[in-house]
Amino acid sequence: MRGVDEESGALFSYLSPDALVPRDHPLRAIRRLVDAALARLSPEFERIYAPTGRGSIAPEKLLRALLLQAFFSIRSERQLMEQITYNMLFRWFVGLSMDAPVWDVTVFTKNRERLLDGDIAGGFLRTILIDPAVKRLLSAEHFSVDGTLIEAWASMKSFKPKDGSGEPPSPGRNGERDFHGEARTNDTHASTTDPDARLYRKSAGQGAKLCYMGHLLMENRNGLIVDTETTPATGWAERAAAEAMIEEVPNAGRVTLGADKAFDTADHVDNLRRLRVTPHVAQNTANRRSAIDRRTTRHPGYAVSQRFRKRIEEAFGWIKTTGGLRKTRHRGLGRVGWMFTLTAAAYNLIRIPKLLAMAP
Repeated sequence: MRGVDEESGALFSYLSPDALVPRDHPLRAIRRLVDAALARLSPEFERIYAPTGRGSIAPEKLLRALLLQAFFSIRSERQLMEQITYNMLFRWFVGLSMDAPVWDVTVFTKNRERLLDGDIAGGFLRTILIDPAVKRLLSAEHFSVDGTLIEAWASMKSFKPKDGSGEPPSPGRNGERDFHGEARTNDTHASTTDPDARLYRKSAGQGAKLCYMGHLLMENRNGLIVDTETTPATGWAERAAAEAMIEEVPNAGRVTLGADKAFDTADHVDNLRRLRVTPHVAQNTANRRSAIDRRTTRHPGYAVSQRFRKRIEEAFGWIKTTGGLRKTRHRGLGRVGWMFTLTAAAYNLIRIPKLLAMAP
């Protein structure tokens, strides 16, 4: 018979969010990895929180919620709080019961700021990778590095002379401003919205934008991210970040580092060799001489590194599209870098369960 279209009132329920999530749902494997990493981070949480006082949002719940924002491309924390309110899958993943109140977005944001002080995002990325099951997936000898531009949350109209000169925009809610013929550089101008953002042009023929640079260090066995850096956008930031990240890699012997033509400079190659790193950078021979020669390129491993290094673009693609960081929603180098690292950790969490399922 036909069912009746009627709404029932509030009733007692004996179901938990866990009972509503299918046993084979992909988030279950991710939740196990996340819980293990958060348990290892517990001493760090103890260090940044006071032992007494009014309880805040549990940092474990806060980080799980931010991971959901990256997994499901939720555009704002306000929308994230709204979806956690009515989405049982989200409630289960965060660790809330069916009738637990969801936090106000301003409270959530204020608590998220606290985690910036302890480099919790970087610690979370590292604790995922030290899991015994995950560690078997990583290469300890072969790595790749690259950088990408992250557009800042600031308009070109905010890029004004540091000395306060310059014409104001025309009257109105969104007044026009004509920049044609005006020389604007990072030495003389700065954004009033986000002073850490810098004007940068990716290549000849493209427009300059206010942006940051995000850098990834990838191991070559399975393409997992092992370290990140976020810097102001400059012409030398990629090479400096690569040297800083590869220096932190624990190794008992020489390691290789694959990279594109932007890393083929004499000083960068020399710095890598001093760090006992073999520079497998692509040769840049356009009207110049490459910093590496046949002593490096003749080995089969060089061709392998050049082939595998391109997989780092998969991570950048996921972080900037699904992860929502093509244009950051945060201001300031610290916040942008923290979110970039956490989103890189989310990328690893998406891939690790699949890799573990295929591992012998």
